[in-house]
Amino acid sequence: MAKILLLGSGELGKEFVIAAQRIGQTIIAVDSYANAPAMQVAHDFEVINMLDGDALDKIVAKHQPDFIVPEIEAIRTERFYDYEKQGITVVPSAKAANFTMNRKAIRDLADKELGLKTAEYRYATTAEELRKGVLEVGIPCVVKPLMSSSGKGQSTIKTEADIEKAWEYAVAGSRGDVIEVIVEAFVKFNSEITLLTVTQNNNRTLFCAPIGHRQERGDYQESWQPARISDKDLYEAQDMAEKVTEALGGAGLFGVEFFIADDGVYFSELSPRPHDTGMVTLAGTQNFNEFELHLRAILSLPIAEITLEKTGASAVILASENNSNPTYTGIEKIAALPKTDFRIFGKPSSRPYRRMGVALTNDTLETPIEEVVKRAIQAASLVIVD
Repeated sequence: MAKILLLGSGELGKEFVIAAQRIGQTIIAVDSYANAPAMQVAHDFEVINMLDGDALDKIVAKHQPDFIVPEIEAIRTERFYDYEKQGITVVPSAKAANFTMNRKAIRDLADKELGLKTAEYRYATTAEELRKGVLEVGIPCVVKPLMSSSGKGQSTIKTEADIEKAWEYAVAGSRGDVIEVIVEAFVKFNSEITLLTVTQNNNRTLFCAPIGHRQERGDYQESWQPARISDKDLYEAQDMAEKVTEALGGAGLFGVEFFIADDGVYFSELSPRPHDTGMVTLAGTQNFNEFELHLRAILSLPIAEITLEKTGASAVILASENNSNPTYTGIEKIAALPKTDFRIFGKPSSRPYRRMGVALTNDTLETPIEEVVKRAIQAASLVIVD
């Protein structure tokens, strides 16, 4: 069986470890703090700063993994090329992990090399450059750090007075040592979707049914599957997803994000790993959830098909205050609901708006998705994190 070094040990990593444990794989979970969610279910763990390349080298040499599976952005990803030369498989590939940990690399690949439709954008390394970029792409626009996750540092500029504040917020929310932002023209989209795309070593690329989601503060609040989009838009999104994942190489699950607008589909972002909006698949919407798909693709286990079994929705359970020992009330209320489930991630501390768990609902394929989403939101509201 394989030995897997998991770099990043949040809730997505935890579900990946559970999937791997079920088929006998060995997992070493790594993060910058002890008792992270994935560490609680892994065989072993390490606490390091993953932006410290020497520290990263040491644990790779210590554990000699078969696979390195990144879960977060803040990693010294340029070291991955050396690990591949040592015969270690980086998931999905060193190129994919290195490119997608930085919004600049993936956007340039999508736009300049592959010719995918994207929002107009500029980069900025100073507040003054940001001001210039904003005036060029137009107001309103969106500002994001080149390296961040879960919406950290992301904001919308609605007037020129917002520019300075947006710069400061983006820098504060940036992960790693890259102080640079991307400013994007605002796309008048009708919906946002995540298209979970599975690349396989010896088989064709597969797509999950599209997942819709709603964001606040740059972070997802609810997701649902399937998202309602036209066949034309779906085929366009699948074509874009296949092109960009093929260019990045390797095997695994990618979360490819798109805007659906009146004039077609716009490529937005890409994550080379299970996606937070894909937690809806834990509701039993598919024959395999996103974590099982990622694992099987990594291990070159053939995936014959991905089938949509039910409609489903997820809604986040958020903390409201800082606490070094959070407690949960109302879990028994969720447990009493039909066609409803939940996950508590086991994060050792809380802070306002930190994602601490998720409520999950499902129903038949004939059930209107709005009803399923409404039930998920109501279920999540029953849990109070103190």
